[in-house]
Parts: sequence; C-alpha cells; structure tokens
Amino acid sequence: MSGEVLDKFSDLITTALGLVAALAWNAAIQQLFTQLFGEAGGALAAKFFYAILVTLLVIFATMAVARAAEEARSGARQGPAGSRTLEGVSARAAR
Repeated sequence: MSGEVLDKFSDLITTALGLVAALAWNAAIQQLFTQLFGEAGGALAAKFFYAILVTLLVIFATMAVARAAEEARSGARQGPAGSRTLEGVSARAAR
C-alpha cells in the first residue's frame, strides 16, 4: 500500500472510531437528562460505563492505527533492510 492510501485509511478508521465514542457519550448524556428531568431509567450507569469503555477502546485503537501507519511510512521511506531505494541509488549516482 502506498503512504497516501495508509494515511487515508488511518484517517477513516480514526474518524469512525471517534463517531462510535461520540454516539456512546450521546446516549449516556441523553439518559442523564432523562434521569434528571423525567422518565428515569435504570440504565444510566450502564450507559456511562459503555461510553467510558468505548472511549478507552477508541483511544487505544487510534494509537495502534497511527503507530502502524507511521511504521509503514518510515519503512517505505527506508525500504527493506539492506535494499537499495531509488532515493539512495539516485543520491549515489549524483556523487
């Protein structure tokens, strides 16, 4: 995969996971308002637990995706161990 494709993939995954976290917090906050202002339900604590859990998962998944994308970009720049990249060959040829 090219670096540009990995960048887009990383951005899309991050955005999708952020949306999941936002929806979890949305549900928890809606339940809080329902609890405070009427139609109290017993699921308030469960929704907050879910929102916190999803947020933590999103944070770790985002970090993992970003780290993998960065490793792929740095590996693509360096090339496989011991191989000659075009940049290295061009630089040596210019000397």
